[in-house]
Amino acid sequence: QVQLVESGGGLVQAGGSLRLSCAASGGAFSIYACLWFRQAPGKEREFVATIRRNGATYFEDSVKGRFTISRDNVENTVFLQMNSLNPEDTGVYYCAATMDRPGTAMLLAPRSMDYWGKGTLVTVSS
Repeated sequence: QVQLVESGGGLVQAGGSLRLSCAASGGAFSIYACLWFRQAPGKEREFVATIRRNGATYFEDSVKGRFTISRDNVENTVFLQMNSLNPEDTGVYYCAATMDRPGTAMLLAPRSMDYWGKGTLVTVSS
Protein backbone atom coordinates (compact mmCIF):
# COMPACT_ATOMS: atom_id res chain seq x y z
CA GLN A 1 0.00 0.00 0.00
CA VAL A 2 1.47 3.32 -1.11
CA GLN A 3 0.75 6.50 0.80
CA LEU A 4 1.12 9.84 -0.95
CA VAL A 5 1.38 13.20 0.81
CA GLU A 6 1.42 16.46 -1.12
CA SER A 7 2.89 19.73 0.05
CA GLY A 8 3.91 23.11 -1.32
CA GLY A 9 0.56 24.63 -2.21
CA GLY A 10 -0.36 28.17 -1.30
CA LEU A 11 -1.38 31.60 -2.54
CA VAL A 12 0.64 33.19 -5.32
CA GLN A 13 0.16 36.13 -7.64
CA ALA A 14 -0.28 35.66 -11.35
CA GLY A 15 3.09 35.20 -12.99
CA GLY A 16 4.58 33.62 -9.91
CA SER A 17 5.88 30.14 -9.23
CA LEU A 18 5.27 27.29 -6.85
CA ARG A 19 6.92 23.91 -6.36
CA LEU A 20 4.73 21.05 -5.24
CA SER A 21 6.13 17.93 -3.66
CA CYS A 22 4.62 14.50 -3.25
CA ALA A 23 6.25 12.18 -0.75
CA ALA A 24 5.57 8.47 -1.15
CA SER A 25 5.89 5.72 1.41
CA GLY A 26 4.90 2.13 1.88
CA GLY A 27 5.73 0.71 -1.53
CA ALA A 28 8.27 0.31 -4.31
CA PHE A 29 8.07 3.87 -5.56
CA SER A 30 10.34 3.38 -8.56
CA ILE A 31 7.96 1.00 -10.33
CA TYR A 32 5.12 3.47 -10.42
CA ALA A 33 4.30 6.23 -12.83
CA CYS A 34 3.55 9.37 -10.86
CA LEU A 35 1.00 11.93 -11.93
CA TRP A 36 -0.41 15.27 -10.91
CA PHE A 37 -4.07 16.10 -11.34
CA ARG A 38 -5.96 19.22 -10.36
CA GLN A 39 -9.53 20.07 -9.61
CA ALA A 40 -10.93 23.57 -9.80
CA PRO A 41 -14.11 24.48 -7.91
CA GLY A 42 -17.13 23.07 -9.69
CA LYS A 43 -15.06 21.20 -12.25
CA GLU A 44 -13.94 17.65 -12.76
CA ARG A 45 -10.51 16.46 -11.80
CA GLU A 46 -8.14 16.84 -14.75
CA PHE A 47 -4.75 15.50 -15.70
CA VAL A 48 -1.80 17.90 -15.43
CA ALA A 49 1.47 15.97 -15.79
CA THR A 50 3.01 12.54 -15.54
CA ILE A 51 6.46 11.03 -15.18
CA ARG A 52 7.00 7.36 -15.89
CA ARG A 53 9.42 5.02 -14.20
CA ASN A 54 11.91 5.57 -17.05
CA GLY A 55 11.70 9.36 -16.64
CA ALA A 56 9.51 10.05 -19.67
CA THR A 57 7.17 12.98 -19.10
CA TYR A 58 3.94 14.25 -20.60
CA PHE A 59 1.92 17.38 -19.92
CA GLU A 60 -1.55 18.69 -20.45
CA ASP A 61 -1.48 21.26 -23.24
CA SER A 62 -2.25 24.32 -21.11
CA VAL A 63 0.77 23.75 -18.84
CA LYS A 64 3.35 22.79 -21.46
CA GLY A 65 6.35 25.09 -21.29
CA ARG A 66 5.33 26.35 -17.83
CA PHE A 67 5.32 23.23 -15.63
CA THR A 68 7.98 20.60 -15.20
CA ILE A 69 7.75 17.28 -13.38
CA SER A 70 10.61 15.34 -11.87
CA ARG A 71 11.15 12.48 -9.47
CA ASP A 72 13.73 11.38 -6.94
CA ASN A 73 13.60 7.60 -6.58
CA VAL A 74 16.01 7.71 -3.64
CA GLU A 75 13.89 10.14 -1.64
CA ASN A 76 10.65 8.66 -3.04
CA THR A 77 9.39 12.07 -4.02
CA VAL A 78 7.90 13.59 -7.14
CA PHE A 79 7.95 17.32 -7.81
CA LEU A 80 5.85 19.67 -9.90
CA GLN A 81 7.54 22.98 -10.66
CA MET A 82 4.93 25.49 -11.76
CA ASN A 83 6.02 28.74 -13.38
CA SER A 84 4.13 31.62 -14.99
CA LEU A 85 1.05 30.73 -13.01
CA ASN A 86 -2.28 32.23 -13.96
CA PRO A 87 -5.68 32.23 -12.21
CA GLU A 88 -6.83 29.31 -14.39
CA ASP A 89 -4.25 27.17 -12.59
CA THR A 90 -6.14 27.55 -9.31
CA GLY A 91 -7.37 24.34 -7.77
CA VAL A 92 -6.57 21.43 -5.51
CA TYR A 93 -3.58 19.55 -6.85
CA TYR A 94 -3.50 15.82 -6.29
CA CYS A 95 -0.62 13.42 -6.59
CA ALA A 96 -1.39 9.95 -7.90
CA ALA A 97 0.50 6.78 -8.71
CA THR A 98 -0.18 3.85 -10.97
CA MET A 99 1.81 0.72 -11.70
CA ASP A 100 3.99 1.39 -14.74
CA ARG A 101 4.53 -1.62 -16.96
CA PRO A 102 7.31 -1.10 -19.57
CA GLY A 103 6.10 -1.09 -23.14
CA THR A 104 2.55 -0.11 -22.26
CA ALA A 105 0.74 3.13 -22.96
CA MET A 106 0.67 5.92 -20.43
CA LEU A 107 -2.32 5.87 -18.12
CA LEU A 108 -3.74 9.36 -17.67
CA ALA A 109 -7.34 8.87 -16.54
CA PRO A 110 -8.18 9.33 -12.88
CA ARG A 111 -9.96 5.95 -12.84
CA SER A 112 -6.68 4.26 -13.78
CA MET A 113 -4.80 5.43 -10.71
CA ASP A 114 -3.92 3.01 -7.93
CA TYR A 115 -3.16 5.53 -5.20
CA TRP A 116 -4.04 9.12 -4.42
CA GLY A 117 -2.88 11.80 -2.04
CA LYS A 118 -5.30 14.10 -0.27
CA GLY A 119 -4.32 17.17 -2.28
CA THR A 120 -2.81 20.58 -1.75
CA LEU A 121 -4.55 23.86 -2.60
CA VAL A 122 -3.05 26.26 -5.11
CA THR A 123 -4.60 29.68 -5.44
CA VAL A 124 -3.41 32.12 -8.08
CA SER A 125 -4.61 35.67 -7.69
CA SER A 126 -4.95 38.07 -10.60
